Amino acid sequence: MAKTSSNSKKNLRAHYSGARKADPRPITGKESPTELLAHAFSAYVGRQERTAFELMRRSMEVDASIFLTLSGAMTPAGLHQSCVIPLIEKGIISALTTTGANLYHDAHRIIGHAIREVNPNAGDLQYRLARIIRIYDLGFWEEALLDTDRLFSAILRGPEFQRKMTTPEFHYLLGKSIHAIEKKLGVKQPSLLSTCYKHGVPIFVGAVQDGSIFLNAVKLKRLLGAEFKFEIDINDDVYWMSAIQHYCRHHYSNKLAIWILGGGVPKNYTLQGEPLLDQILGVPTDGFDIDVQFCVDPVDNGALSSCPAGEGHTWGKVSIEAVEAGSMYVHTDVTAVFPWLTHALLSDAKMKRKPRRLMDVMQEAVAFLDKDVKKRHKSLLKTIDWSPDEPKPDPEEHTAYVR
Repeated sequence: MAKTSSNSKKNLRAHYSGARKADPRPITGKESPTELLAHAFSAYVGRQERTAFELMRRSMEVDASIFLTLSGAMTPAGLHQSCVIPLIEKGIISALTTTGANLYHDAHRIIGHAIREVNPNAGDLQYRLARIIRIYDLGFWEEALLDTDRLFSAILRGPEFQRKMTTPEFHYLLGKSIHAIEKKLGVKQPSLLSTCYKHGVPIFVGAVQDGSIFLNAVKLKRLLGAEFKFEIDINDDVYWMSAIQHYCRHHYSNKLAIWILGGGVPKNYTLQGEPLLDQILGVPTDGFDIDVQFCVDPVDNGALSSCPAGEGHTWGKVSIEAVEAGSMYVHTDVTAVFPWLTHALLSDAKMKRKPRRLMDVMQEAVAFLDKDVKKRHKSLLKTIDWSPDEPKPDPEEHTAYVR
């Protein structure tokens, strides 16, 4: 017994001896961003931030297809201009999932409305009297909303929108229209919509009806009736997410990474592509290989926004590799750290590549998944029936299954 205890102690000490040393060094002001992250971020949230950066670099080094999710009010805060658009232009971001609100509020600036810094404690009753809309410490005139509604209403009446489509198709067409408007108006900083259109980056919005762009579609339907034929195909939308992930897994480097800014619907809408493949359609997959998230939510209440990679792995959303060595949850506000990490990443000239242009191959990706689903048609038919007369599962006969 004593010998066993001694061996365990020896093994534990050997493991500790191989751990990375905390290596703080005096800051001189001459360090590169990478050097500063390596030596001045040794513990606590700082270490989480450093590890996240290392995983972001690894995502590029293994040539992973990178799926970015963007929740919250990030475009009013300018995070798309400072970070997301530069990452898209460098070919780093392969696909985007966001909220309709982020795409809607981005359009205010295009048509000449400013978003200004305001005092969050000045009083919302007074702001309402002045017709100033507040998003914490940012504000804009109510006219910005009304004019943006007119913009999207006019665009949505176009003939190209008069059909049923997925959200990537919808936002690609919106991006095309906005791109033309930006050119005509001489807009110097392009929007997220037009940038994704230009670079072939699909934009998924998992709750498209929860944003003002779609509210204008509701208005048009009531005003124009049968003349207005625009509709979102929810079924195909979910299928397309799985299809493009499956396609990336088999046509590029066999690695998938997810970078999560915030949490919310964009996080799960992207991650659920993997369970749809494996559990629902029976198409083998491993889940995302790298999982990086920046979010302020505590991991203690069952909220999906904050669930860690290990919990996601139990659903088949991320791989064993991600859980063991490829995941970091950074407990912080996205706006506090992501601009700095984007700067650190882009300070390395090697952190760029040819854009995937996944919108260009989307139909090919759908056909690729269709082929795998067709192979399983017979076995899948057995999964669509259920009767209350079936015997209850026997816990003694249940066996865990790990792919």
